[in-house]
Amino acid sequence: MRTLIYLFIGILFGITLFKSEAASWFRIYEMFLFESFHMYGIIGSALGIGILLIQFIKRFKITSFYGEKITFTPKKKSFSRYMFGGIIFGLGWALAGACPGPMFALLGAGFLPILIVIIFSILGTFLYGLLSDKLPH
Repeated sequence: MRTLIYLFIGILFGITLFKSEAASWFRIYEMFLFESFHMYGIIGSALGIGILLIQFIKRFKITSFYGEKITFTPKKKSFSRYMFGGIIFGLGWALAGACPGPMFALLGAGFLPILIVIIFSILGTFLYGLLSDKLPH
């Protein structure tokens, strides 16, 4: 049952990304050229809503739909990790014209060339998993 719920939420998320033009290569290109506020508005709205919801969950000790406690584990903080990771992510996003969420929305919308991007993003994630213990912390 959980799988069906997650599938439904994923499909709804993909439709929302596509209809809001967050999966549009042109909108992403506009964003990187600082020619339009469209994508910054979408990202900023998502960030603001996410912050509010997380604070709400923490303050009122909200549980999941299944009654499970929602936990938040602190992450390691390091400027260089976030700087280099952000640069790599941004370069990939700019070159591919899509970040991970819209990649699957584009595939669902029938844009088959995005399969190349998906394959290489999975390969990159796999390589990171192999090398992560050798990288500086």
